[in-house]
Amino acid sequence: MATEAIRAVEGEGNERRFIISFSSEEPYNRWFGPEILDHKAGAVDLERLNSIGVLLFNHDTDKVMGKVIRAWLENSRGQAEVEFDTDADAETIFQKVKSGTLKGVSVRYAVSIWEEVMAGEKSSDGRFSGPCSIATSWTPLEVSIVSVPADATVGVGRDMGEDEATPAPSNSGRLTLRAAQRQLQINKNYL
Repeated sequence: MATEAIRAVEGEGNERRFIISFSSEEPYNRWFGPEILDHKAGAVDLERLNSIGVLLFNHDTDKVMGKVIRAWLENSRGQAEVEFDTDADAETIFQKVKSGTLKGVSVRYAVSIWEEVMAGEKSSDGRFSGPCSIATSWTPLEVSIVSVPADATVGVGRDMGEDEATPAPSNSGRLTLRAAQRQLQINKNYL
């Protein structure tokens, strides 16, 4: 995990604020293969985080811990300044982050455009080698402090929901509903 994944904001009045790294271009192995969140200019829509962004605990929408003050991209990473609320639930998580017990950060996101790169091929901009699926247009929906990040190597986790737990297509050749939906999106992107 990167040592800069969560760091306190200095200065009076900032006691409950932290700078977090919530995303990177580090490939993450999904059931369908490596996934990469592109961070080049124009790939990430931060409008939602900057206007109504929240800080959750373990992606639970009923466990709002605070708010996103601002979000930006830096060194091919998503960064955010977050502030913890003062209610009892938020205080518990705030103290665990402050003490260093909780260090994991994750992001929930929606992808608008995928680029599929076949084995032995390069992405259209030449930055990534296949096989991989690259989210070339995506929107962070929320950031979370998490107890078990999916990708602990960079201090950034990616939400491991039901879709990721779904096994790859069976030997019968039938695709899962999620795989079929992804393929339809890929087909639309190539039209």
